[in-house]
Amino acid sequence: MTDIARIFVGFDSKEVVAYHTFCQSILEKSSIPVLFCPIALDTVAGIFTRERNQLQSTEFSFSRFLTPYLSNFEGWSLFADCDMLMRSDIAKLWALRDDKYAAMCVKHDYVPKVETKFLGQTQTKYEKKNWSSAILFNNAKCRTLTPDYVNTATGLELHQFKWLESEELIGELPKTWNWLVNEYEYNEAADLVHFTDGGPYFDDYKDDDYAEEWFAARDRVLAVTQRA
Repeated sequence: MTDIARIFVGFDSKEVVAYHTFCQSILEKSSIPVLFCPIALDTVAGIFTRERNQLQSTEFSFSRFLTPYLSNFEGWSLFADCDMLMRSDIAKLWALRDDKYAAMCVKHDYVPKVETKFLGQTQTKYEKKNWSSAILFNNAKCRTLTPDYVNTATGLELHQFKWLESEELIGELPKTWNWLVNEYEYNEAADLVHFTDGGPYFDDYKDDDYAEEWFAARDRVLAVTQRA
């Protein structure tokens, strides 16, 4: 049976172009079949019922944790924020899956350099910051993440992986698979870059590292090929 990479991407109505550009960057480099599913508020409205928290910076801050449920708690799935750009073949990331873990992510250890990010939103600081921005879920081992739990758990319980019995169930991915733009120095070898402060589609961040690559991918989304 062909192994298909299931990719759930956070969709925010303020960053529509980000979703499509990120998917394009994955698709054009992938050597394996991929299946995209946007986690958008309208499409999960019958499942995700919690009220918006004033501290959440995106519409998918908490709904991301529905990924295992939306995968029927079967196989593996990747969740990723939309403000990212894939620079490598996703097959390389998919090959890092390890069944001894319930979830795998880059285990960032940093304090954000800025107090505010895109659209003037507060840059919250907490333990395990940005661990949940890109997660490989081993869905069968994430059965705690039912709609009821995701709708009622605190933000820190969700983002700090308190839904797992032990931190030993969190596998570590190389930092290049969630390289934080502006927080980390430019790295030509970065596989997946994350515009965590704000994407190039916002004027304040249009000259950040990797922005030219992002705009090139966006232009390929918009391109129309004329055929004779």
